[in-house]
Amino acid sequence: MSLFLATLLPGLFIALLGALLFSNNAAVSSFARALPRSTRGAWLFFGVGAAWFLWRISHLGEADLIFFKSPMPVQAGFGLLAVLAFIYTPDFLAVRGLCVLMLLVAEPLLYAAYMEYQHPQRLLMVVAVYAGLALALYLAAAPYRLRDFFEWLFRQPSRARLAGALLLTYGLVTSAAAFTY
Repeated sequence: MSLFLATLLPGLFIALLGALLFSNNAAVSSFARALPRSTRGAWLFFGVGAAWFLWRISHLGEADLIFFKSPMPVQAGFGLLAVLAFIYTPDFLAVRGLCVLMLLVAEPLLYAAYMEYQHPQRLLMVVAVYAGLALALYLAAAPYRLRDFFEWLFRQPSRARLAGALLLTYGLVTSAAAFTY
């Protein structure tokens, strides 16, 4: 992935999230409040995250496999864990799926910015990715905190509008920085 795309795509994503929050729409509020325990969200986010992770495992090299000659036993183990997660821990699985996706998306984004010291504006994207990683690690351990955050955020309309304005501004600045490379 090029540094241009690695900066533009997260910037547009952050700007879109900001625009949705800034609109202060009732549909956005109800969607966000229902997302942490959503079954559809669990199937979508955790399913895509598990499939992507299993695909990544299938491409492990021989040096990455300590006890096995092929990645198939590791793939089968993690595939079984993903299925068991749907059966035994369905609560907040959508949040954990979003966390898995954040962890997987971070690698190509950070790899695109690696050793690009001549472009200091890349740090707008890098800071956002590391903030997302920290948030993903925290929410993977305590996914109910996202539900609590959404309840707090949408309790007063001004909070959602302020958060939306900040995210929209940061996303647009990051997107604009992509065109300076």
